Amino acid sequence: MNPKKIEKGINSNRPYLIALHSCTTTLGIAIIDSRSPLTSLNSSIFPIGRNLSNKIISCVEELLPASNWQQLGRIAVSIGPGGFTSTRVTVVMARTLAQQLDCDLDGISSFALMAPRLANSLESTEKKNPFWIAKVLPRRGTVAGKYQIQHCSSINNFEIGLEIEKPHLLQSPLNINPSINASDDVNIDVLQLLRISLLAKNKNKHSQWQKVTPIYPTSPVN
Repeated sequence: MNPKKIEKGINSNRPYLIALHSCTTTLGIAIIDSRSPLTSLNSSIFPIGRNLSNKIISCVEELLPASNWQQLGRIAVSIGPGGFTSTRVTVVMARTLAQQLDCDLDGISSFALMAPRLANSLESTEKKNPFWIAKVLPRRGTVAGKYQIQHCSSINNFEIGLEIEKPHLLQSPLNINPSINASDDVNIDVLQLLRISLLAKNKNKHSQWQKVTPIYPTSPVN
């Protein structure tokens, strides 16, 4: 692939957007053609577990053949918290594609993606205020991030989890209220990831691939 032959910049004519989510043992992929967003949406999940590194390319090709990858104008990837290897593999692939294609790369935490979905369990008054999403890691402590729901006026019924504090390991048992237990739903969250990326494209927001790195609240070893 020769990136010099590909149109550059966020205003290029490359219409496809793809989202990758592999913070669990399930890989989620969603793709859309920005020229016809209402009819072109396609997504799928692949419960491939530890075979991610061997199968991720073939899974992507099921939705978008490699011959069409040069038509990717924007990429989005979930950066964790999640499995160390699974998150790293997908982030590395997304960064490599974005570098070679010279396109924008959006990195969104898995907690931010699930925030609008989980917020539905809160009382109406609580949903208007910041809340925490937390996950207990056996023998390592609690990882938590702070969010507030933001309504997107340009898209009907679309909510975004504004990340006030990125997911991090709590240094002490803090009083985080209200708090919701993290719960992945890759099938739904990868679509949320794609919509956020499409919104960023429509706003001509530039996202550099160099700044997208995985979230590792704790060391993968030890």
